[in-house]
Amino acid sequence: MNSQLLARALGTVGPEALQRAQLSRRLDAIQAVPGIRFNGHGSKVLDDSSHQDGTQEKAASEGRAHQAGVNSITIDRFEGGADASIKVWDLERSEDPRQDYMNYPTAAVKKSSSSHQYGITHLSFYPFDSMAFLSSSFDHTLKMYATETMTASATFDLDSVVYSHSLSPIADHLLVACATQHSAVRLVDLRSGASAHSLAGHQRAVLSVAWSPHEEYILASGSSDGTVRLWDIRRSANGLGVLDMEDAVGIVGEDGLGKNARNRDQGKAHTNAVNGVVWTDDGNYLVTVGHDERVRVWDMSTGANALSHFGPIIKNTHLSTLLPLLVPRHVLAAGRQVMFYPNQREIFMFDLFEGTLLKRLRVPGIPLAPVQGRIAQANIRSRITSLAWRAGLVDLYSAHSDGAIRTWSPRTQDDLLAENEEADRPEGSEEENRKRKRDALDEVFRDLTKQKITFA
Repeated sequence: MNSQLLARALGTVGPEALQRAQLSRRLDAIQAVPGIRFNGHGSKVLDDSSHQDGTQEKAASEGRAHQAGVNSITIDRFEGGADASIKVWDLERSEDPRQDYMNYPTAAVKKSSSSHQYGITHLSFYPFDSMAFLSSSFDHTLKMYATETMTASATFDLDSVVYSHSLSPIADHLLVACATQHSAVRLVDLRSGASAHSLAGHQRAVLSVAWSPHEEYILASGSSDGTVRLWDIRRSANGLGVLDMEDAVGIVGEDGLGKNARNRDQGKAHTNAVNGVVWTDDGNYLVTVGHDERVRVWDMSTGANALSHFGPIIKNTHLSTLLPLLVPRHVLAAGRQVMFYPNQREIFMFDLFEGTLLKRLRVPGIPLAPVQGRIAQANIRSRITSLAWRAGLVDLYSAHSDGAIRTWSPRTQDDLLAENEEADRPEGSEEENRKRKRDALDEVFRDLTKQKITFA
């Protein structure tokens, strides 16, 4: 770090490059912070009657966010549980990973006649205003909530289980794409309240959808039929084609980039159900995950399989949507792309393009003994269900089927040295510590002013 600061002082390294280097270094040092926990049963926003139940008291003592498991988390502030509830947490209260802290929810949407009746499947913030957020559920509905009042301002009944949804971060059309038990992608218009528009093409249930972060009318969807389809909602025939895992060249067209190329309508992205579709933040690549226990990376300029190989350690057997987390580019050194993959009870950190395993993040206190059989694997109690990245920091949060939310933060060698210095410092009052720091600065200033400086 000192060499990089010196290079910056000499002008050989720009501020952006220094920032990327430091953030990348901190990313490599990320690890579990077991002292920060989320207790969803001890807050004043919950009824006092909830504490009369012995099972809830037990959950509180274990620091569980939801008794029945956490299905989805999203940051700014929300996460949703398998018990049909949504809770709000203030992450600013636990910024120092060196200090143990118990988070309690500051607000909650509890089960009622106007809320979801079954478990939450997916949560997302309204991208243009954090005062609203969307939630989907096994109860066949998509709901929009007002953040201030925590009440549903709109409800859309889609007549089938809604596995996930996506709202474009750049578009003006305000269409929410919904992946449902139906074989067609459903589009909900937040302006008109209509939900009749569908994108037909898949043969079985749609499990994941994602809008392009750079092309506002382009949508990707993954289905239990093993296909990943691309859509342009402006066209009368919406389908742009499918991705084919056997194609490592892609559709190059007249200019080598797909111009005037004929659509591909045959081929599969995975040999089994596709339950995760995620774009890189520059829109150049698409990442898909499937029940064939493969992660594939696609070059979206041509639709070619980039042939990234992540080895045989990938596990993916649960029907619910499984979304890998792609680290934002501003955190990484130029040309680098990192993926966090929720692999049942641990998180794998991969180089996205090389497929190299960079790190294994294991949940403290949970043994990793082998589990026999696909059914047993799919029902692991502590399975990681969702990952969320906290913007502006190198912090990762994971949701678990045992009801816990866990925090992952960097702990570099510099952090360890600072902790050791603080531990070795004799105890004293805060005023004494401030006085000691002022005396040290005064001594440095006196030493500098005593030196004779000669200008040649």
